[in-house]
Amino acid sequence: MYLPASARGANDRIVMGSIGVGGMGGGHLRTLVRTSQVRVAAICDVMADRRAKAKDVVDSAYRDNACRTYNDFRELLARPDIDAVLIAVPDHWHALIGLEAARRGKHMYYEKPMGVSLAESQAMRDAVRRSGVTFQFGTQQRSSFNFRHAVELVRNGRIGQLKEIVVGSAGSQYVPNQPEQPIPEGFDYEMWLGPAPWVHYTFERCTRNWTLIYDYSLGCISGAWGVHDVDIAQWAVDADHTGPVEVEGDGVYPADGLYDTAVSWEIQHTYANGVKLIHMDHRSARKRWEQFSFGNMASLFIGTEGWVYVSRSALRTKPESLAREKFRPNEIRVVYSNDHRGNFFDAIRTGTQPISHIESAVRADTVCQQADIAMRMKRKLRWDPVKERFENDEAANRMLARPMRSPWHL
Repeated sequence: MYLPASARGANDRIVMGSIGVGGMGGGHLRTLVRTSQVRVAAICDVMADRRAKAKDVVDSAYRDNACRTYNDFRELLARPDIDAVLIAVPDHWHALIGLEAARRGKHMYYEKPMGVSLAESQAMRDAVRRSGVTFQFGTQQRSSFNFRHAVELVRNGRIGQLKEIVVGSAGSQYVPNQPEQPIPEGFDYEMWLGPAPWVHYTFERCTRNWTLIYDYSLGCISGAWGVHDVDIAQWAVDADHTGPVEVEGDGVYPADGLYDTAVSWEIQHTYANGVKLIHMDHRSARKRWEQFSFGNMASLFIGTEGWVYVSRSALRTKPESLAREKFRPNEIRVVYSNDHRGNFFDAIRTGTQPISHIESAVRADTVCQQADIAMRMKRKLRWDPVKERFENDEAANRMLARPMRSPWHL
């Protein structure tokens, strides 16, 4: 009988496969091969040149030729020796690969977002619960002192009663439509498209900025950045198992061109306790908080007695002393992690819940889905966080799922 890493000795390496080894996935891979807890045994990517480069990285690190490469993720996941996988593929593929990984009993480090629809997120949650595998969402800001400290300041009332959270994310850009181009040799474009609608190949479509095309992503309001800080907002208001009850706002979309997700937007979510989460593109957010001289892509928590501004590079507070605040033993403390991948490996070995678990992942993803649908519907929507549906709005509820191109399905 095959025993997963969690059932083996503490000194045995977790055998991993990397699915998607482009920009984000390639960065993860270079770290994984330097991690003593892990042995990378397999690589999957639909681009032959990426597979070859990634295999060179692994073989050089281990000084052997044992790593195997695959074009089809299902072949990698069918291997009984693989304990866990790191999934870093375009957003429209996340859930389908994650569902197969759960079915095969593989632990997974799952890059954000959950998918391109709430139905995908919910299907993943059901699969993870059913299989019992360890799931770590790629919202690595939870494993950072700045964000952990900000959350603990808010939860312990150091800025008084929390009133408003302002999140500034990246924004889209304009790229003109591209003429059809020959598919590069060694690129399985049909597999890259997968469940998304068929369209002719262009280079720009398949670069990193596929995140700005709605067939593959919600754009910057979600996986291209927004879900990171939305997740921190959810963490700060202790909403890992719930979420806002109301959403409204507007977005500006390109009139034409290849990229068709929102360029700018302002969305307001309201929680049951009255706290407002205002999510904007960073240019709009900069205008909103110009009095503070803050930068881009960050979160501002405003309370009755002060505020906390936090980003990956900065932590500023009012009063200033809060940045150095110490917490008493009886106060609220969140899970400690200073290594997001390491927290995942520890969770596999101990059978404990990782810091960015499936419940928090789905709820953060839901907030982004709410925002996208409210922008497109152009009206205020009420949300039931228990039923996970919009109230009295079937048109909005129909947008919680997307069709998939045959033969792919949830």
